[in-house]
Amino acid sequence: MAKYEIIIYWSEIDNAYITEVPELSGCMADGKTYSEALQNTEIVIAEWLEIARSLNREIPVPHGKLVYA
Repeated sequence: MAKYEIIIYWSEIDNAYITEVPELSGCMADGKTYSEALQNTEIVIAEWLEIARSLNREIPVPHGKLVYA
């Protein structure tokens, strides 16, 4: 499993946990529970990477925690 940063938060609007993977553009998932959201994120990351490889797109190197100013 790649070691990309995952941001997870509760969405009242969606009534679900939402995850975002900032280093992989558009890579997001959700789940009814925290654990389900993380499991779904692992699947989505794998799919994102698979599609990027099939399209010969550059795959970002995982940097871990991102620092914002």
